[in-house]
This record gives sequence, C-alpha cells and structure tokens, in this order.
Amino acid sequence: MQLIGGMAMDGWRRALLAVVCGVAVAGVYAAQPVLEQMGRDLGVPAERAGWIVAIGQIGYLAGLVLLVPLGDVLDRRRLIAAHLVLTAAGTALTSLAQAGWVAFAGLATAGLFAVVVQTTVAYVAAVAPPAERGRSIGVVTSGVVAGILGARVVTGVLAEMWGWRSVYAALAALSLILAALVRAALPPDDRPRRMAATRRVPAGEGPDGAVATERVPAGKRSGRGVVVARVPFGERLFLTRGLVTFFLFASFGTLWSGLALPLAGDPWRLEESQIGMFGVAGLAGALGAARAGRWADAGRAAPVTGIALALLIGSWAAIGQLRWSLWLLIAGIVVLDFAVQVVHVSNQHRLTAAYPGRTSGVVGGYMIFYSLGSALGAATTTAVFAAHGWTGASLLGAGFAACALAVWAVDRRVVPERARSQKTPSTARGRGLG
Repeated sequence: MQLIGGMAMDGWRRALLAVVCGVAVAGVYAAQPVLEQMGRDLGVPAERAGWIVAIGQIGYLAGLVLLVPLGDVLDRRRLIAAHLVLTAAGTALTSLAQAGWVAFAGLATAGLFAVVVQTTVAYVAAVAPPAERGRSIGVVTSGVVAGILGARVVTGVLAEMWGWRSVYAALAALSLILAALVRAALPPDDRPRRMAATRRVPAGEGPDGAVATERVPAGKRSGRGVVVARVPFGERLFLTRGLVTFFLFASFGTLWSGLALPLAGDPWRLEESQIGMFGVAGLAGALGAARAGRWADAGRAAPVTGIALALLIGSWAAIGQLRWSLWLLIAGIVVLDFAVQVVHVSNQHRLTAAYPGRTSGVVGGYMIFYSLGSALGAATTTAVFAAHGWTGASLLGAGFAACALAVWAVDRRVVPERARSQKTPSTARGRGLG
C-alpha cells in the first residue's frame, strides 16, 4: 500500500485510475465495430466513413501537443476530473448527433480530452514510490489496453441491443461518474506548490539500463514564473524509446486494423460480433503482462524489452496462419498483445524515472510516437492486404516488429560503449545521453 498526500494509494484507487484510462480511450476506438451503422445513420458516404474514426485520432494527437504538458504545472487530479467532464460532453454530443458534422465535433472533442490517459499515467508515476512505480504504471496502463480491445466487444453487444448511440451515451455517463470519484477519492496533487527551483535530468544510462539523474537549474520560466515543459526529443533515451514505440504500435495497428478483412472473407466468413470476440484474446494477452511493471521495478526493463520484441516477431508466424487455423491466430494474438504491453509499460517506467520533473510532457511526447505508429500500421495494412493477402500483411507486421528490435539492439550496443567513455557524470551532460 502506498501513501500519497496522506492517503493510501491502494489497489482500488489504482483500479479506479485504470478504469479512467479505459473509458477515455474507448471513446476514441468505440466507432470501429459500428462504423458502417454510424455512417449510414448519420448520412456519411461510405468512402468517407473512415473519418468517423480518424477524427478522434486527430483530436487525440492535438491533445498530446496542447494539453498533456499542462500536467507539469497544474494539479493533475483537477485536470483528470476536468478532462473527464469534457470527454463526457464530447461523447454525449456524439450520441445525440443527427448529422455527420455534429458527430465529428463530438468525436474530436472526445479524442482531444482522451489524453486524460497520459495525465493519469504521469500522476501515478509522480506519486508512486520509485520501487513501485513500474507496478503502478502497469496496473493503470492495463486500463488503456482494456479500453482499446474491450471496446470492440462491448460496443458490438450494446449496439446490437440498443443501437450505436447507446455506446456513446454510456461512455458519457461513465465519464461523469469517474470525474466525481476522482475528485472524491484521490488527494490533491500539491506538486505545483512545492515544486523546487531545481529538477532532475538524465546524466547517463548504465549497461544494465539504469538511469542516473542529477540536479540542474529548473527549466525556462515564463514571465509569470511558470515552468514551461520541454519534451526532450533530442535526447537519446527519449528518442530510442520513442522509435521502439513507433514500430511497436505500427505492428499492433497492422493486426487490429486489418484482422477483420481476412476473417470476413473466405474461408471463415465471420460476422462482426464474432470478429469482435477476438479482442478477448488480445485482452487476455495484455492483462497477462501485468508483471511487466514489477520487472521494470527490479531493474530488468532493458532485457525484458528485448525478449518481448523477439516474442512479438514470433507471434506473427502464428498470426500468418489465419487462413488455415483460428487457434494459431488466437495464440498469436495473445502473444502479440502480451509483448506489446510489456514493452509499453517498460518504456514508460524508464522515461518517467529519467524525467521526474516533467513526466506529463515526456509521456505526452512519447505517445506521439504511439499515435504515429498506430496510424502507419492502419494505413499500410489494408493496402498490403489488397495486393498480397494476409501473408503480406503478416510480413509487414513482423517487419515493423523487427525494426523495433533493431532499434533496441543498437541502443543496447551503444550504451556500454558510451558509458565506458565517460569519466564523470559532467561529461555526459552536454551529450544528451538518456
């Protein structure tokens, strides 16, 4: 049990924050299983129906840039509650929309404030003791995966019973309830009031992946004395973790954006509700990676990341057998989502440990790589499937995974060489080592 602000950060509070993440991200992905139904009801032409999903992603990307850095200078508990209320406004507007442009406005709003996920992760990283930071991030991040994959199953059931509007009405109600619970159950984030004039920045990284930090003057301040968050795009640790994530979620997006195509065709010809049930396999794999945070806490983030990326490549060998065996496909999905969650949690643990004074900006910048990678996977898998079938799409997903492993391997090789060349921490300061 952890103490934050004089209150215990016990299991149910971590679970509450995991649900916050799941509900927020579900608002972005809920349209996927009911895309055709929504487009027909709103009068959106079939060739433009893809924008129903894309507009939420665009809003989410804007939120990463514009909203997430606020968490480094404002009370994150209040931000989480406010973002949930505004997410509820967006999903409620979507549920009531009678025209496509109204639904687009609601979806964009829900996507914009779905970045409450990153503010929540930063909050947890800031309040958790260093020895339990990975465990806490792992629990909360599991809500994100549950929201992405679980939305496919739940949306199909609700839409079949009461129509697609019931999905967004339910999300609006849940968001409001969660906003009230966050304000009532979590302590205020007093970090902005006690923020010192110094912050820690990475001084280097040892061969075992451990990050050393040192105190340097606080970041640039505005005329009112407010710290301006700076995302360390030029620093090696951040860039390599970001590139690994870019290829990681390109591989993830290749599977989940293209899977319905071969399952709906010969020889399986499955219905939408049946296809949605494959999300359960993905959810089982992702939740099976719950120990990823504990491994990171134990200092094994770097080697575990390499093993998980190797498993990710191997999972595509089973996924590629879809035409002949659904059981092999299910096994491959479980392994793929397990590997993705392990790497995702390990990356966030290492970054929040390295940049404790600006976790919101760092997590938000990191998630830009996530969004771009997911978009790349979604955009390329349908084109490759049309030209080369599911075998080609599987090779594409495995190729993205191999690129992630290559970035990790090169980074692991460079770290010891640079560490040996450093005689004092001060020599590393000017090199941008992470």
